[in-house]
Amino acid sequence: MLEDNYAVAVPFYDLWHGDGHVPMVRELLPPLLKGVRRSVIEIGAGTGLITELIARETPAEVYAVEPSLGMRSVLVSRLSSDPDLLRRVTVLPYGALDVEVDEPVEAVVMISVLQSFPAEERAELWRVLARQLEPGGRLVFNWRERALPVPGGLEVMDTYQVGRHAYEIAGQVLEVAGESVTSRFVYRIRQRGVAVSEDEMVVTNHWPARQRLASELAAAGFVPDAAPEGMEVWRRG
Repeated sequence: MLEDNYAVAVPFYDLWHGDGHVPMVRELLPPLLKGVRRSVIEIGAGTGLITELIARETPAEVYAVEPSLGMRSVLVSRLSSDPDLLRRVTVLPYGALDVEVDEPVEAVVMISVLQSFPAEERAELWRVLARQLEPGGRLVFNWRERALPVPGGLEVMDTYQVGRHAYEIAGQVLEVAGESVTSRFVYRIRQRGVAVSEDEMVVTNHWPARQRLASELAAAGFVPDAAPEGMEVWRRG
């Protein structure tokens, strides 16, 4: 899960993700939450881009789980501009493996978070999430099968103009071992081409094969449900 060593990425987060997976999720997620009215847990809420969507598409109470202080700071600031969000969204300052709410929820939503969990933690993740869901409750997350990348040099991935500054994100794959990919990201702010700020972060993500993922979920008592390409829906049995 996100930790505070991700703080260097916070100023870039909405720029990059708003231009990345978020538009697809905004299109595909609402139908998957149809009928949810009482409660939702969002795992890895980040700065609240998807939290807003969940709250807009359902009348449910939302538990937004986010361990990173930097991310939570932006999330709470986002909530503060909307009295309805302040009333319905509870921000939980810990990770997914520590989630415990007062009563089972109708849905758990997890967007671009699963890759943060190594294989040895995923079994516990599925058990924790199953325990938080009511019988028949739905687990919704984005996922697609992908080929593992090849290590290489640092390359600029995206640049965003913010006033007179250019916010630049560069990345490289350092190592691939089984389903685990270790990457280095460099976050630069440039003015007239000169870097006025530069930070870097090394992170390891985990990309299990679809068959393994399905086997893990079935072992935890989940059964698959219909979902569009790029999304997964599993019901607690």
